[in-house]
Amino acid sequence: MSMRGRHLDAYSMYKRGTREHGFDAFDKEQGPERSLNGVGKDIGVPSWKRSIRHVLVATLSSFLYGYHLGVVNETLESISRDLGFHGNTMAEGLVVSTCLGGAFVGSLFSGLIADGVGRRRALQLCALPMIIGASMSATAKSLWAMLLGRLFVGTGMGIGPAVAALYVTEVSPAYVRGTYGSFTQIATGLGLMGSLFIGFPAKAIEGWWRICFWASVAPAAILALFMEFSVESPHWLFKRGRAADAEAEFEKLLGGPYVKIAMAELSKSDRGDEADTFKFSELLYGHHRKVVFIGSTLFALQQLSGINAVFYFSSTVFETAGVPSESANMCVGIANLLGSFVAMILMDRLGRKVLLIGSFSGMVVAMFLQITSATSLVSRSSGVYLSVGGMLLSVLAFAIGAGPVPSILLSEMFPGRVRANAVSVCMAFHWIVNFFVGLLFLRLLEQIGPLVLNSIFGAFCLLAVLFIKKNVLETKGKSLQEIEIALLPSE
Repeated sequence: MSMRGRHLDAYSMYKRGTREHGFDAFDKEQGPERSLNGVGKDIGVPSWKRSIRHVLVATLSSFLYGYHLGVVNETLESISRDLGFHGNTMAEGLVVSTCLGGAFVGSLFSGLIADGVGRRRALQLCALPMIIGASMSATAKSLWAMLLGRLFVGTGMGIGPAVAALYVTEVSPAYVRGTYGSFTQIATGLGLMGSLFIGFPAKAIEGWWRICFWASVAPAAILALFMEFSVESPHWLFKRGRAADAEAEFEKLLGGPYVKIAMAELSKSDRGDEADTFKFSELLYGHHRKVVFIGSTLFALQQLSGINAVFYFSSTVFETAGVPSESANMCVGIANLLGSFVAMILMDRLGRKVLLIGSFSGMVVAMFLQITSATSLVSRSSGVYLSVGGMLLSVLAFAIGAGPVPSILLSEMFPGRVRANAVSVCMAFHWIVNFFVGLLFLRLLEQIGPLVLNSIFGAFCLLAVLFIKKNVLETKGKSLQEIEIALLPSE
């Protein structure tokens, strides 16, 4: 049998799921399914209810990611006053960017951790530095103590999202994989909203910012506890030679009628892969390098769209425009959540590529509005409305596609043998770009002004549209093995 022939569909028993997108429709197990040889009895699709609870627990890591991204938004001014660096934009940028530097380190090792101890234990481990770092930040008496706490938190942030993307991809039925992947973006939005809500009293109540950091300890502890009762990825278990354990986890995720077919297909799909020792050089010089390039570029363009400048510094920008930060930030959070819910509905209906193109196109329009607001073509009052409207449109458009899709795509496009390490490399590149955006945004805003800065962000969004049209593969409705076959180099 040829190499391509061995890469059969590991989830063919449920990939042909209904194309209806309400959860009631997902629960109907009436659709025709193929057996191993492509013809067989109709056994329907597995219920989404079996896997959803495990996915929801894993998305707590995304909630923490969103919370720690936004926790300094309302509190940064209070932190800088209490710790003695008020007015120092570089120090303020470091409070944001040190966390991102830690995330780079965490993401770089996330693949090794996920492959070494499993997806479930890796998600538990990511909670530990978040608990330690949040406690250090909450009790900080100096800038350096705050930075050290943010570094610890960032390490957990770097591990969590990468492993959560792997976990959700590997435990989800194909027909709802995109929808489940969108849960991570919704959780991130809820985390951002939570940090904004709890941060509102920071300017009025002395020392309230410490409470904001303490509050994140609880969900991190819940993540560590509840993952103990969640399933392990059957893909990881099978790759480690634990076929019986993988079968038991398939039983929990899919139900009895699907287990034997799933194991047989997974066995055929992965046969012979374990004989090869993985080397990181494969990702840079082997036949996986094209997907690594696509993934890294997508993540870079995601960050260079300017979106995290909105999340980190929206309070500062809105106050400069004369808009109360509390009202403005609440609108940012609502726009992000709304876009995330739209993405959840459309992900398995329109597909990943369509959402990406539409998302970045919307951000181009948003940046044009913000550029116009900074010119003399409009009055100051009109400029304020255009600037705020453009910022909110940017958040909405981002949440529909550019936010959730890249991590879903990357987890789908790599074969199981290299998936964890490949995703970690792409995520590390994401955090490098994220770090410099967070570090330099305020200084660039001071030196070159919003007109030039938003023009640069808009140009990157336009570049993203062109790049996606040419390079991105649509993965909607395909099993992980079908995607792998499509990306194999031509012989």
